Amino acid sequence: MKDFRGTGVAMVTPFKKDLSVDFPALERLTNHLIDGEVDYLVVQGTTGESVTLNAGEKQEVLDCITSVNAGRLPVVFGHGGNNTQSLIEGFDKINLENVDAILSTSPYYNKPTQAGIVTHYRALAEASPRPIIMYNVPGRTSSNMEPQTTLELANHKNIIAVKEASGNLDQVAAILQDRPSKFIVLSGDDPLILPHMSLGGDGIISVIGNAFPREFAEVVRHAMIGDYNKARSLFYTLRNCIHLLFEEGNPAGVKAALELLGVMESHVRLPLVPASAELTKRLESTIHKIKEHASS
Repeated sequence: MKDFRGTGVAMVTPFKKDLSVDFPALERLTNHLIDGEVDYLVVQGTTGESVTLNAGEKQEVLDCITSVNAGRLPVVFGHGGNNTQSLIEGFDKINLENVDAILSTSPYYNKPTQAGIVTHYRALAEASPRPIIMYNVPGRTSSNMEPQTTLELANHKNIIAVKEASGNLDQVAAILQDRPSKFIVLSGDDPLILPHMSLGGDGIISVIGNAFPREFAEVVRHAMIGDYNKARSLFYTLRNCIHLLFEEGNPAGVKAALELLGVMESHVRLPLVPASAELTKRLESTIHKIKEHASS
């Protein structure tokens, strides 16, 4: 089984001006991340605007990335939703040959009870041909996975990790304190990476990693070996940029940054809209400072 500790990147999906998928840009982005020495790639999560892509586009995006990747890094594919049976049936409709794990968000909108969340994930785990990484993001689902729920599910043989994006560090600590030894606890919040790691966390699935893979992966690597002086120093060079990326929503901010870096254009699909000119100008200034620091 592949190791998902360290830095995973929740990849954006590049679009052309006509909002079709920009596959040459997707190839550039994939190489940008591999060259940046991240630890694994996460395809078609929230940052990838997965809810606006149809099934055929999702498969084409996955195939493009795995072709460029050519087995160099582990690949995680996003497959989540609020219709459990539909997700189970969907496993037979996706070519997962080059996928190492499934990232699946806790059901949104329905607001299931904790018992419902447990039963949902158990059903997925029993049906999934790949290990499951759970994703707790109450800000998007309006339903929090309580620590005891996560810990109960952590004992399932086909559930290997949780991406914890509640923003509640005490909740993270409760999971880490009592987790099974092989269960991985990942941050879903770039700004909280250092406190998450200091509690004993195993890494992150990152957004800023799209734009600055090498720099953010270095933050995580230093934290993993306990060198928090170096990790803090590196993190503070990126902190302002991290907050700007989320100021007008994700992935509009990080797509604007990627356009400024020459990786891709910044188009997003409705109901999202591109970053404002004012935010883009501030991002440009912040990116210039990051580049200056990296070259000094």
